[in-house]
Amino acid sequence: MKARKSWAEPFKIKMVELIKMTTPKHRLKAIKEAGYNTFLLKSEDVYIDLLTDSGTSAMSDRQWAGMMLGDEAYAGSRNFYNLEKSVQDIYGYKYLVPTHQGRGAEHIISQILIKKGDILPGNMYFTTTRLHQELAGGTFVDVIVDEAHDPKSEFPFKGNIDLQKLEDVIKKHGAEKIPYVCMATTVNMAGGQPISMENLKALRKLTNKYNIRIIHDMTRVAENAYFIKEREKGYANRSIASLVKEICSYTDGATMSAKKDALVNIGGFLALNEWDLFEEARNMVVIYEGLHTYGGLAGRDMEAMAIGIRESVDYDHMHARIGQVLYLGDKLVEAGVPIVHPIGSHGVFLDASAILSHIKQDNYPAQTLAAELYINSGVRSMERGIVSAGRDKKTGKNYYPKLELVRLTIPRRVYTQAHMDVVAESVTDVYENRKKIKGLKMVYEPKYLRFFQARFEP
Repeated sequence: MKARKSWAEPFKIKMVELIKMTTPKHRLKAIKEAGYNTFLLKSEDVYIDLLTDSGTSAMSDRQWAGMMLGDEAYAGSRNFYNLEKSVQDIYGYKYLVPTHQGRGAEHIISQILIKKGDILPGNMYFTTTRLHQELAGGTFVDVIVDEAHDPKSEFPFKGNIDLQKLEDVIKKHGAEKIPYVCMATTVNMAGGQPISMENLKALRKLTNKYNIRIIHDMTRVAENAYFIKEREKGYANRSIASLVKEICSYTDGATMSAKKDALVNIGGFLALNEWDLFEEARNMVVIYEGLHTYGGLAGRDMEAMAIGIRESVDYDHMHARIGQVLYLGDKLVEAGVPIVHPIGSHGVFLDASAILSHIKQDNYPAQTLAAELYINSGVRSMERGIVSAGRDKKTGKNYYPKLELVRLTIPRRVYTQAHMDVVAESVTDVYENRKKIKGLKMVYEPKYLRFFQARFEP
């Protein structure tokens, strides 16, 4: 393996947050009380928190300065117009509807576009997106390339849509039953894997042929652009900003959880190019989120988002952000730990089915591995397997995803390389003692999105 050149983070630390060191005895008690679900742990009991990169990033001094410029007027806040301009300048979409976070935007677009019996093709499901589609009466169909389901495949663009699969779905159900194709950059459930520009252009051509919209789940679009620059021929000399804008130009609208790429602790939006859809969306946002010029957000939050969007397309920022993920991934590969290849954008995904091959999927190997990692070191991670996949709403039976993963999600601008060394050592220790680990049984299952609140026992 080619050695990576050393680098330092492109920022200085102005403030620190103290974190608590815990003992194995304390952690065992804490995980038992949490029902072996890392989502139910108290933050104060966590040493290094890699549960998610959603809303956990550190804001810049410019963003904090922007927070002081919050215009908290109920209507027409100047921060809304600053946010609108950032969205138009950086992403190129015409119209903006702010929401409290990404799932607010998912709800609105699903209610507007989806009718009972509709089919929603996409490059692998995401939990909240699929649920909103189902609640609106639709059915999600996965049309991602086969390589995305193989953790050992080194295919560089596992986020690509299999165009033949998509066209087969269109011919089977009819274009009139497909309100839009849901295209994500990057694909979270596949391991943070990007879609190529070539594939996106071909997707646009195919959807134009059948007059079908593309709705863009753009929560990590800048990370996707970085991989296009690094991996796809012909784009090495392009800026992240220009690639982000080109990606968006091939789509008709987007849902955004700004808690990822845009570097804020809360916020999101729905962006659209069609006036009629925008009119309906800004009427709906008043019902569910807030007035169309704040959408459930304080003015200060919109200002921080407007600044964070512009910071997200800086090459040095993105190089360091993804570089830290690659650093952790490379250390685990060197230790022989099975992970998803190639290493993705926002985290390292442990292959729980390979690590705990002696545990049946019905005994939740990924959930088990996440709990064991916490007990070992206080590192909190997230299950991305059968628990997250949920149940078929018609049959009530579990979905059995091919990928049974534990996600080590790296917050942006929060941890140092020394923290990553600790994580790598802990994962390696758990891996080396894997044969001693036994599975779990679920003892409480909520109705929706069970991975958030389900409880387990050994």
